[in-house]
Amino acid sequence: MAVAPLLQMHGIDKSFGGVPALTQVDLAVAPGEVRALIGQNGAGKSTLIKVLTGVYRRDAGQIEFGGGPVDFTSTHDAQRAGVATIYQEVNLIPYRSVAENVCIGRAPRRFGLLDWRAINAETRERLAALDVHVDVTRPLFEFPIATQQMTAIARALAFDARLVVMDEPTSSLAEHEVGILLDVIRRLRDDGVAVVFISHRLDELYAVCDTITVLRDGRTVANAPIGELSRYDLVSAMLGRALTESERRGRHVERRTSGARSAEADPVLEARDLRRPPALNGSSVTLRRGEVVGLAGLLGSGRSETARALFGADNVSGGEMSRSGRPVSFSSPRDAIRSGIGFCTEDRKADGIVPELSVRENLTLALLPRLTRRGIVDRGRQQNIVESFIERLGIKLSSPEQKISELSGGNQQKVLLARWLCTDPEVLLLDEPTRGIDVGAKQEIQNLVGELADDGLAVLLISSELEELINECDRVLVLRDGTTTAELGGADIEETSILHAMADGTATTEVQEKGSADV
Repeated sequence: MAVAPLLQMHGIDKSFGGVPALTQVDLAVAPGEVRALIGQNGAGKSTLIKVLTGVYRRDAGQIEFGGGPVDFTSTHDAQRAGVATIYQEVNLIPYRSVAENVCIGRAPRRFGLLDWRAINAETRERLAALDVHVDVTRPLFEFPIATQQMTAIARALAFDARLVVMDEPTSSLAEHEVGILLDVIRRLRDDGVAVVFISHRLDELYAVCDTITVLRDGRTVANAPIGELSRYDLVSAMLGRALTESERRGRHVERRTSGARSAEADPVLEARDLRRPPALNGSSVTLRRGEVVGLAGLLGSGRSETARALFGADNVSGGEMSRSGRPVSFSSPRDAIRSGIGFCTEDRKADGIVPELSVRENLTLALLPRLTRRGIVDRGRQQNIVESFIERLGIKLSSPEQKISELSGGNQQKVLLARWLCTDPEVLLLDEPTRGIDVGAKQEIQNLVGELADDGLAVLLISSELEELINECDRVLVLRDGTTTAELGGADIEETSILHAMADGTATTEVQEKGSADV
């Protein structure tokens, strides 16, 4: 006998400025069911969730929850009814403590006052269930993104919801933390809680999901048990076409060939023995024209810190840097930008986009000094540049004047890439450029990175996905505890070698000797 759905959304329509975002979308989830919700960026996944939770008002359609019609007007209404949502971008209060963020809105009280002992104890217990052990009295912003994401998960689970919506919850988590979260999802399913799980990582979907709904261009194109769809069929449904052989294999053959051509080129940016304890303890990087250099390592290994040091965003206490053979010392990002270096940060929401500004303003932000004369921006030239890069990168939007916050994550990432490309850089530092981006947008960005290297750019690519590093990079540098421990090239760029260097920190001497020889 079929179980009646806990949630049923039928015929959902939603438009923005006359542009349809959702058209006749259906979604149903039963108690104790884990349903995957997937699609490319811009397919309508986040919009559908925001319609469910009262962030957006639907234009048409019906929503039933718990056997009756509902019309949530706010996330608070949805939460009180038993719908908890965990978003990809952490939406907590950074200057409040971890405990306050977990318990806010439902904090225990004693004699009418906040019971801090109980608040802290409950938070420790809930985080311990996620294998997170931190000082819960410290402000949230002092912790890395992964800890903040686990805090958001703990907060959502604290409401004892009947339906938990997880929107890319693993995008900033390490492999160990992902495993813990998947176990939590299984426990929720065993307890009869329904879960809607949004992820672009197919391994995760097949590990925990029972059923799957695929959206494309704001429409439902598939509803089925996940076991009935192969990975190839799944991706084809998302893209609306069969994958080409080159998309399935990646561009590693071409990239390796290009890398061999660039191996003898002089370095355009080189750093030796960068130190900024405890994050950096001897990080070394060499970048040459026409190659993509990968930076691998576990969370906390110093990958992002290395990129920030190269860009002048963080000062270092030791080490040397050179730009095209000349010693340099960047005291600020402005110095790096003037030297022809661009940097796409890991957290595009906090450090990348300016959400209330338009796509036009965001795209040309780094170029403004060159577009401005006597304090006045040359709007004609600015508009030409914006339109050129919108077309070149295939950015989907209604107008250059649209707020960037209204774009999908993949299109936001393209705008940030365009921001640096319009400055005509020689070096591009990319920190997790495909994090939280669908298969189609990820392939487009990976292809673009390869084309940029073919055109002579030096690219540093930081990624948590080993497959991305293996397929896209000419060389891979491995960091462990803030130290460059290995440099891999050619046939040595494979999963076992990278994992071995991450785990036991071998080949440090080889890397340092190679760096000395290059100089």
